[in-house]
Amino acid sequence: MPQPNDRTPTAPTAPTRLAILSYSSAEFDARTQRIARSAVEAGWRVTVYARSEPGLPELVESDGYRIVRVPTDINLAIPGLRWRGRRRLAARRMARRAGPSTAAGQRTTPPPPAPKGLVGRLPKALRGTILSPFFRGLKTGTYRLLARRHWLVVFPMRPIAWAVALEDAVEPADLWHGMWAGSLPALGRLRRRHGGRTIYDSRDIYLHSREFDKMDPVRRTLLQRIERRWARAADAVITVNDAYADILARTLGVARPAVVMNCPARWIRPDPAPDRIRAALGLDATTAVALYQGNLITERGIEQAMDAILEVPGAALALLGYGSLRETLTLRAERPPYAGRVFVLPPVPPSELLEWTASSDVMVMAIQPTTLNHRFTTPQKLFEALAAGVPVVASDLPGMADIVEATRTGVVCDPTSPASIAAAIRAVLQQPAADLAAMRERARRAADETYNWDRQATALFEVYARLLGHPAA
Repeated sequence: MPQPNDRTPTAPTAPTRLAILSYSSAEFDARTQRIARSAVEAGWRVTVYARSEPGLPELVESDGYRIVRVPTDINLAIPGLRWRGRRRLAARRMARRAGPSTAAGQRTTPPPPAPKGLVGRLPKALRGTILSPFFRGLKTGTYRLLARRHWLVVFPMRPIAWAVALEDAVEPADLWHGMWAGSLPALGRLRRRHGGRTIYDSRDIYLHSREFDKMDPVRRTLLQRIERRWARAADAVITVNDAYADILARTLGVARPAVVMNCPARWIRPDPAPDRIRAALGLDATTAVALYQGNLITERGIEQAMDAILEVPGAALALLGYGSLRETLTLRAERPPYAGRVFVLPPVPPSELLEWTASSDVMVMAIQPTTLNHRFTTPQKLFEALAAGVPVVASDLPGMADIVEATRTGVVCDPTSPASIAAAIRAVLQQPAADLAAMRERARRAADETYNWDRQATALFEVYARLLGHPAA
């Protein structure tokens, strides 16, 4: 029996395993990347599971953590068709591995022929009987239903399909951190299979965003019940601002979520100041740059900002980002009256984004007042502008306006009116140089003192510690 003064060796403590479920490709998901880096710095083992997209590698090692992109197939969402989804994924993997060899004329062994629909799963003794048309009709009816009900495909079908695909790809974790409502079905399935605790990171009010907010009450209520059931099964819910926290507590029936704002890390502006946008576009040094950066999709005020910049002499609008409108906006920017006044730039990695943001003279975020989600949004680009010391023109909506007016870091506008947006841009750019410099300094101070990731990471790791039963760091 060891004596009190004996040194008994102890087994090393295994690092905490964090799995982040980013319901995106994770390529431009700055929040996921910030969380992953903070956990790595704390000595944790981190894996980000993301959705596979064409042209992106399925495995990436980055900043001490892994990104694993998992392909999926809508058939995985339908219990009777999951075999079909798995076969299709296997065929894609085989084709990808064959890659250039097939183009060079080398032959690969084709996969065995897939059975014909649900009928192929019937015992041979039943094929060609009265049951065959029934099962064939069931399959056809299912696909027709989904074709007419696109909203069902978006939520919950695609999230369920990704959840099933993840089951075959993930490793056990102590914490499962799910991004957006698209991660909800995966959180429950993975906890049942591998244990651990789950966090639903509701970065928006999902079922009051975009097309969901315009649904009739019957359909939206149905989907809200699904989200509510999954969210209440999670061990914790967090969100990005206080207004969202109050709304989610009421609509999901959960304890008020902890708030972890979507802010970048503190940033030191390079000296000399970056000028990437003018350099990339070949603009004169005297041309003022208004910047929209982020998702190039509808309802973000991009079209209104394009019209507004035509009313601001000596200024150009740069659209920096990715999204479904990218090609349309690029073509429009090349034609009158926007040619030479509006430019579309490719997206940049989150690690470079603040340098590009700091290269602008004003950030424009004229998000439209079309949904409850937009009304209370506090977009990441707002805090990136503050960190870069760039004044903002923001929608006069409660989420953004309260911050802009309290910090005196910009001008709010009616986002539906190009004239109002233009007046706000002119109010920022045409103020005396000393006033503009003071506005820039207030933006940097607001980011340094309040709106930065260091403060938000502390709040997040308090939630982690509570779930794991650890003392807060």
